[in-house]
Amino acid sequence: MQSDHCTQPLRELMPEMTFQSICAVKGVSSYGMKEGKFGLALIRASGTAAGVFTENLVKAAPIELMRKQMRKGTLEAVIANSGCANAYTGKRGYADAVEMTEYAGSALNVEPALIGVASTGVIGRYLDLPLIHRQCEEITPKMERTPEAEVLTAQAIMTTDTFPKHALVQKETFTVGGITKGSGMIAPNMGTMLAFIYTDADVGAKPLLQALKQATRRTFNRVVVDGDMSTNDIALCTATGETGKVNMAEFAPALEECCRSLARQIAADGEGATKLLEVTVKGAQKEEEAAKVARTIIESPLVKTAVYGEDPNWGRVIAAAGRAGVSFDPNAVSLWISDGNTKYPLVSSGTIIADLKKAKEAMHGKKVIFILDLGAGREEATAWGCDLTERYVEINGRYTT
Repeated sequence: MQSDHCTQPLRELMPEMTFQSICAVKGVSSYGMKEGKFGLALIRASGTAAGVFTENLVKAAPIELMRKQMRKGTLEAVIANSGCANAYTGKRGYADAVEMTEYAGSALNVEPALIGVASTGVIGRYLDLPLIHRQCEEITPKMERTPEAEVLTAQAIMTTDTFPKHALVQKETFTVGGITKGSGMIAPNMGTMLAFIYTDADVGAKPLLQALKQATRRTFNRVVVDGDMSTNDIALCTATGETGKVNMAEFAPALEECCRSLARQIAADGEGATKLLEVTVKGAQKEEEAAKVARTIIESPLVKTAVYGEDPNWGRVIAAAGRAGVSFDPNAVSLWISDGNTKYPLVSSGTIIADLKKAKEAMHGKKVIFILDLGAGREEATAWGCDLTERYVEINGRYTT
């Protein structure tokens, strides 16, 4: 299993982090392998299933295929590759995505139409199908329900990620676990992310989709690293049903909690990031208006660079909120900054009360939080992102070379 030295700062931010998640769900087995930039993961789990996808007009071939296959509301397994996005590849790319499901179906003795498929990597290049076929044949006999197999599965789908991402929520009668990848090209709705979520609860396909859509709206759709929407975003959730029926009033929040942990990990691992940025907007008339303001602040290059430089230039937060397209009285807002432990006031009902020395101290750690109260209602929402550093430019200036 991979050493977790690289995730230590993240563990401090997110103590719920674990290297076990999908392997704790009954009915799930997996394995993965990585050869240079090219990885392949297989996850087997039979049950009702739901999926949400990128809203980019340019959709990768596996997304186009899955939008059709998920109408059945059932999955038996998932195959996912990294290193090539199979996006903007036309009819050949679509046929290649179908062939990936056939590889997995043949190896697992499952109907290809019940196989989920996902890809991540460089856009505008064709898959190396012989490589994928060989990797699939090598992985299949090694699939198991262990933490070691899960870590290899999560590593296999990584691209510019610096660590594998797992989340686990355990309730008295059921478990929800998930893995994801995502680091750059992250923006609503969803980001360059693949998320594979599993539960051993017995949930029907329709309520599962409703719960996944709501969880996505409140978590994955509120992460911004750089403002670019991917062609390949996909989140799949499969319910194996091995622990019996559940109350949706209990299941839906558990699914959302799992997705929230994965979303925060993506934000903290933004390309070149040194700090997790969290923005909570309160006092809005509608939840979606609060989310819109929070996302606008999170994606502001001026806010992100100020966070990187630990510069308490909080006026950038107010300015970003003002251009979000949401109506509020600028003279009624209040603003705080926090490091996760101590909260310092910056503005109170439109009056500046900022102590810049304390505000700067709050920016020294690995997490910077802004809380903005619009003073216009009772609804609130939180969004997550990261600072913007020179390293982001270095990574993306040489992404294909």
